[in-house]
Amino acid sequence: MDELVSVREQVQAALALYLADARVHLTTIGSQLAPVCDGLEEFILDGGKRLRPLFAYAGHRAAGKEVGPNEIKAFASLEFLQACALIHDDLMDASDTRRGKPAIHRRFENLHQEHALAGLSEQFGTAAAILLGDLALVQSDHMLHTSGISSTKLLAALEIHDEMRIELMAGQYLDVREAGEKSFSVDRSLRIARFKSGKYSIERPLHLGAAIALGNPSKDNPLNWKLSEYGLPLGEAFQLRDDLLGIFGDPSITGKPAGDDLREGKRTVLMAMAMERTTDAGRAELLSYLGRPDLSHEIIEVLRGIIIDSGAVESVEGLIEKLTYDALQASQSHEIAPDSQDLLSALAASATARKS
Repeated sequence: MDELVSVREQVQAALALYLADARVHLTTIGSQLAPVCDGLEEFILDGGKRLRPLFAYAGHRAAGKEVGPNEIKAFASLEFLQACALIHDDLMDASDTRRGKPAIHRRFENLHQEHALAGLSEQFGTAAAILLGDLALVQSDHMLHTSGISSTKLLAALEIHDEMRIELMAGQYLDVREAGEKSFSVDRSLRIARFKSGKYSIERPLHLGAAIALGNPSKDNPLNWKLSEYGLPLGEAFQLRDDLLGIFGDPSITGKPAGDDLREGKRTVLMAMAMERTTDAGRAELLSYLGRPDLSHEIIEVLRGIIIDSGAVESVEGLIEKLTYDALQASQSHEIAPDSQDLLSALAASATARKS
């Protein structure tokens, strides 16, 4: 869809300009911050589908308003929030790669070794990743605050923005906490999927765009209700697709090692369904290997077979289809500007039919 391509290009340009200005500021503080600038620029500019800015744009268009460069900059700020989440997520999961390149903590661990710095390289990489993630979170605020939208629109956006960040951090904690549970639960995993990914990836960006368009964040606005009816099921479908890709995705496309979620022991909806539905022998096999970082390709293939045979993959695909259908039905509401409905349909396909 030409409109999506155009918005992605505008978001990319806004991010590049902001990061160039940020480099000047940071390297004035100290030349040692140049690798920080390099790391964030590469992380943000060299990958990503820009889904969150696109959904914010769609929320704005759903309100029947045109979008200008100030709004694009405000929407683009969401990429820094995404960067914060991914950098910290990779560190918590001990992931070595992101989009086919070293994760930020590994990148700075390598930098420590290359420069023969004193101290422990792993500790340096961990500290750097925490700080870069925090910096990205601050820059998300700063880019939004300096976007040029009016004070009224900014205040409306901030109420949504704050709620979105609270929900994201709550979802991240629930994800970390789930790893300590002794049982698997589809309901718990669905709740994590909603708050860790679904809401901040789709529903809240839609609300943000609408709040900026209308200068009003009101949750009682009928448009927001319909955007939630579209965004919540689609957000869950988005995360369910991510669950499938985490085990069955092609590494050359996802940029992550094959079966990485198995090595990390992720408690996803897919895994909870597999645990519930497989045989006792299959469950014992999954439990004995899940979360082991040294899993061989052969073992991963065995575990994939158990998950497929349990019927969990088919069930998750069916759930994705149903949730996407529900979202598309909501997008046809008369509360949503008619000329934005094709855009919402295209975004639904982009979020749920992706391969990375």
